[in-house]
Amino acid sequence: MADDFFEDVFNNVLRAPVFGGETLMKTDIAENDGRYYLDIELPGYGKEDVKISLYNGDLTIEAAGKSETKPGKLLRQERYRGNCSRTFYVGTALKETDIHASFKDGILTVDFPTEQKKQEEDKKFIEIL
Repeated sequence: MADDFFEDVFNNVLRAPVFGGETLMKTDIAENDGRYYLDIELPGYGKEDVKISLYNGDLTIEAAGKSETKPGKLLRQERYRGNCSRTFYVGTALKETDIHASFKDGILTVDFPTEQKKQEEDKKFIEIL
């Protein structure tokens, strides 16, 4: 079932900008001890350049920066450092407190539980007037 979850997520709901035919945020995905781990390459970005948000089941990673060029005539440009984002659908049961993130050596690691149970709401009573 976990494999099906990520097959659907990563085949159908993945949104990533492309530059030169390559995705900007190359991502490795692993599962270990009841958690998913995403290792996302963000070379040239700092921790302060990255934002992570969760909205309606979409986990979005955004990085903001400016491309830097050397003075003179540019002969070839393969590196990109501008604004980019990538979104993964992780389900609506996941809360922001379930998600952990760290950034080291240009790699953003995001992890969250594989089992996501919907929270049962307390029974609400309607006052009769």
